[in-house]
Amino acid sequence: MALSVGGRGRRGFRDINVTPLVDVMLVLLIVFMVTAPLLTTGLRIDLPEVKAAQTPVKDARLLVSITKEEKVLFGEEDVTDHIDQALKDNARVQKERELYIRADKNARYGIVATVVAAARNSGVESLNLLVEPEVEEEKK
Repeated sequence: MALSVGGRGRRGFRDINVTPLVDVMLVLLIVFMVTAPLLTTGLRIDLPEVKAAQTPVKDARLLVSITKEEKVLFGEEDVTDHIDQALKDNARVQKERELYIRADKNARYGIVATVVAAARNSGVESLNLLVEPEVEEEKK
C-alpha cells in the first residue's frame, strides 16, 4: 500500500510505504489487549500449600475477630461501626503495624474484605489471617 504525496517535481511522485506503520500499530494493539487485564488491582493473598499449624497470638489487643453475625470485635470491644477509627486510634497497632484477623468460617467474604481494607488503610503492614488447624482423625 502506498500513498502518493506532493506534486510533480524533478523526480515525479514520492511514495510513502505505510505497511510498516500498520504492522507496528497492530503489534502495539495486541500488546495492550494482552496486558490490560493483568493490570487490575486487588488484595494480594498468599495461600499456604500445606496444612495450617497453630499460630501464636502475641497479644489479644491486636486481634480482630469477625463473628458469623458479622460483628467485628477488636480485642473485647465491639467496633463493627467504626473499625477504621478504632485501628487508627490504637497506639499499639500504629507502633507495631501488625494485626491478627480471626473470622468465623460462616462470615461473609465482604465483611472480611472490609476489615482487611481498614487494616491496610490504618497502616498495618503485617496482616495475619488465623485459621483453625484441621484435627487429624486417629487411624484405626
